[in-house]
Amino acid sequence: MKRLINYKVPKWVKEVNLSFDSYDTIPSKIYDEVNAKLDRLQQGAPLVSVIIAAYNEEINILRCLNSLSNTLYQQPIEFIVVNNNSSDRTQKTIDRLNVKKLLQPIQGCGPARQLAQEQARGKYILLADADCLYPATWMDEMMKVLQQPGVACVYGRYSFIPEAGYSRGQLYLLEKMKDVIAGFRHIKRPYLNAFGISMGYLKEYGLKAGYVMHNVRGDDGRLAFDMMKYGRIVQVKSNLARPWTGPRTLDRDGSFYKALGNRVLIEFKRFFTLLKSEKPHDTKSSGN
Repeated sequence: MKRLINYKVPKWVKEVNLSFDSYDTIPSKIYDEVNAKLDRLQQGAPLVSVIIAAYNEEINILRCLNSLSNTLYQQPIEFIVVNNNSSDRTQKTIDRLNVKKLLQPIQGCGPARQLAQEQARGKYILLADADCLYPATWMDEMMKVLQQPGVACVYGRYSFIPEAGYSRGQLYLLEKMKDVIAGFRHIKRPYLNAFGISMGYLKEYGLKAGYVMHNVRGDDGRLAFDMMKYGRIVQVKSNLARPWTGPRTLDRDGSFYKALGNRVLIEFKRFFTLLKSEKPHDTKSSGN
């Protein structure tokens, strides 16, 4: 029987997923270890700027950067973390990490990412989410595609870490369905698959397009849509580029089966609209 690809949670996820539950429980040596690895990656003028918007992520941002500090990419990098008006101790965690620190009081990922890209020094931008864990090969795989001629933007796939109420088998099924739907959407509307959990683009094009400057879903996809005039959007299919995250986004639906049903219903309703390209429109004011 053919082995199920990406069914089990990889060993590296368990290694970087720090078990602390509050800022007060994190020992100083953890910061020292992460900072030593971050310093190694951030030497010289950066080719790539990794932008992470953080809202109330005092533990998750450390887990995220702990995973990213293992990056194998050989070119200089800079990590930019934007505190998006957090009310917990996210800023205290960021202050103890060797990254570029920004504060964006305007709520929303769009405003946070816009501020960061304006101050980024890299030629290329990679977006990461504060509550996600990234394989050491993530950047290599994303950049391999992003640096191809004619490419303006790339996006990757992602997987879920099981929790109570969400078995790995259930989540794996959802991921496979999601990947199939993404492949169909990519034909005419690839920007619908561009999520900040794993996305990259040329900074030049990102600055020209600009993020939406208010708190609304889909700031990442809106930016991707506006960058299509500058080049292609390409999907990175390699599992070596697949970040892992908890099923927090599914919790809003109440259960796995409600989350699955709601997503199937949404895709069914817009199935036929996906057979044709989206007309040009103002992405900064349009609804979701």
